[in-house]
Amino acid sequence: MRKIAPKASSRTSITPAGHSPRDAFTLVELLVVIAIIGVLVSLLLPAVQSAREAARRSSCQNNLRQLGLAIHNHENSQRAFPPSGAEVVVAGAPQAPWSGQAVLLPYLEGDSLFRKIDFSLPYGNAVNMALFAPNGVAATRVDVLVCPGETKATPVFDANGVPKHFPLNYGLNVGAYLVLDASTPARPDGGGAFAPFRKLRPAAYPDGLSKTVAMAEVKARTPRAQDIPSMPAAIPATPAAAGALAAGGTWGVESGHTEWVCGRSLHIGVTTTFAPNTVVPYTHTDGVQYDVDVCGPREGTSATALTQAVVTSRSHHRDTVNTAMMDGSVRSIGSGIDLATWRALGTRAGAESIGADY
Repeated sequence: MRKIAPKASSRTSITPAGHSPRDAFTLVELLVVIAIIGVLVSLLLPAVQSAREAARRSSCQNNLRQLGLAIHNHENSQRAFPPSGAEVVVAGAPQAPWSGQAVLLPYLEGDSLFRKIDFSLPYGNAVNMALFAPNGVAATRVDVLVCPGETKATPVFDANGVPKHFPLNYGLNVGAYLVLDASTPARPDGGGAFAPFRKLRPAAYPDGLSKTVAMAEVKARTPRAQDIPSMPAAIPATPAAAGALAAGGTWGVESGHTEWVCGRSLHIGVTTTFAPNTVVPYTHTDGVQYDVDVCGPREGTSATALTQAVVTSRSHHRDTVNTAMMDGSVRSIGSGIDLATWRALGTRAGAESIGADY
């Protein structure tokens, strides 16, 4: 009896040998799997980003704790807190001051770096430049001064493409608006936690160390206008009014908070003129609107002028800024804090009443 061979199928199988078509995924099934994976990724990504931001915020707060501890170790050693800017005078002429952050180096595991610096000479002097050739210590990155969330934590380069400065993210509180009055021999400061050219003792803080901001976050490479000759006597009423002052100064699109060694408020300071993360708008001649800092004659540039500044605390952490208080504690302060409370926290002897819920 002759066997009849099965009729060959006209359909060509695309499955591997030894497997039936039922072992393969159809196109529809593959698309469903891809869609499920996409949904899972979209659900998990915000959680991952939130975890990363929490880690950055925690690291930022840890930097401020180290800085707060360094401030107190300085006081224990020197019986006074450091100045916001350490005065440098050469042949009777004032020079660019060293920053309070630079003065704190020995208490920030930077003692070897500190010992190489000649603080009797400006950081741009040939002697100090030669110690850290070619552009001096100013180009050195100090990790504890840089927030991990900073997007512009890169050197500032000179005309030859060589690093000459490095920015920072933690500014010393130098008051609400007035920073220094050089018109009188006493040279009064603005009443902040730190003062130019003055070392303050704990008795100078009757408001209480726990209710006085020592340092607050700032953004690196802030647009700024400096040496504005006609700063108003009173604090500008609005951010727009403050921003408009920039038209009268020397403009720099990424020039603020770029030099951690420079003891002038535009680089290493912060004022409580406006609440944290307030936009101070200024439309420059290029047609672009910038969020700016402004300052009159800078500290040490005039023996008769007032230094007044609007240097706003800004953060890459959403809706908040991290701060170190003068007692060494660290607090996150929301952008919506009452302005009167923020300014009260910026004074060391204002006798304001401050609640515990700020």
